[in-house]
Amino acid sequence: MSNAPLMPMATAVWLVENTTLTFKQIADFCKMHEVEVQGIADGEVAKSIKAYNPIISGQLSKDEIELSSKDKNRPLQIKSADIEISNSEIKIKKYIPLSKRQDKPDSALWLLKHHSILKDSQIAKLIGITKNSVTSIRNKSYWNYNNLNPKDPVALNLFSQKDLIDAIEKAERRLKREKKEKEKQLKSEQLKNG
Repeated sequence: MSNAPLMPMATAVWLVENTTLTFKQIADFCKMHEVEVQGIADGEVAKSIKAYNPIISGQLSKDEIELSSKDKNRPLQIKSADIEISNSEIKIKKYIPLSKRQDKPDSALWLLKHHSILKDSQIAKLIGITKNSVTSIRNKSYWNYNNLNPKDPVALNLFSQKDLIDAIEKAERRLKREKKEKEKQLKSEQLKNG
């Protein structure tokens, strides 16, 4: 049942700095060794790690920390992490963490390869990058082009399959219109020259 908190090391740093919990309580909660927690307190371990507040993420409550601070033998109870996280993810879909930012150019490349009928502006809107980035990826002049790996943006959760289908259908309608325009132009030229 007991699962480790998000970013256990950073959480341990925060608990060491902000609570009077014992090293054992912090170690047990963060699924670490007591010696590691002692090392954090001594400033030997996790020097470069930024403290992460488990109260903000909803994994611990102030009351929970207080109860365990008063009773050295009482283990900290993690609040079920998954429920909290998934709810907030739905609300703030627009923010893309740093680790995922490389996914955008990769996704643009994937869309250019698999759905070349999409306009650069459509791809940019779907993925959430600039049209210039998409155009430079299409022209292979993108600064990081050689390091791009085409990745399916729907699989990466950048947008839904429905968004993609809508965009493709829109592009197909545009192509049909353009084709009709061209045929009309051709006909009128033939009539002129005919």
